[in-house]
Amino acid sequence: MPRRVTHRYVDPLDAVWLQAAHAMGLRVERDPEVFAATDGRGTLRLGTPETLDADDCLAQMIFHEICHWLVEGEAALGLPDWGLDNVTDRDLWREEATLRLQAALLQPHGLRQVLAPTTDHRMRYDALPADPAEGADQPVARRLAEALRRAEEPPWAPHLQRALRATAEFAGILRRLDADRSLHGPPSLWERFEPPR
Repeated sequence: MPRRVTHRYVDPLDAVWLQAAHAMGLRVERDPEVFAATDGRGTLRLGTPETLDADDCLAQMIFHEICHWLVEGEAALGLPDWGLDNVTDRDLWREEATLRLQAALLQPHGLRQVLAPTTDHRMRYDALPADPAEGADQPVARRLAEALRRAEEPPWAPHLQRALRATAEFAGILRRLDADRSLHGPPSLWERFEPPR
């Protein structure tokens, strides 16, 4: 008689960020046909694991899209792809504001490199100064400041900070266990965790 499966495994970090996204009003679906897309009706579609790079994870993808939403404002939830033009360079300055926001939100938790963005934007992100606001053009700086204020308000608060704190706790546990030492291949992203001072 075959064993009856009554439960399924859910990656703990996936669970943290899926719950946070849900609490903010986002439905997350995995889709091998997209990298990241929103439909303007609250659904965020993200690529399946086999379509992503080895240093990508669901938490990082959800977090980056939440940062786009914060930069564009609450009403952007009702616009496909947050209202951004992904075909031309028209909205590159908005992407820069998102990258700077991402660094600003992650840095206090020691996660700036752990949940860093993917794709070609990663090089721009890695080149940001220690203070993510430093050197920003006026429109970018304005959007960044607005987004940081929004992050303290619903629907993002308190869910975003809870997810960031939980992620940092996971990172701290793995660091204390020295878990990467037993893995084969390149080191894991968790090695890039910088415990907050």
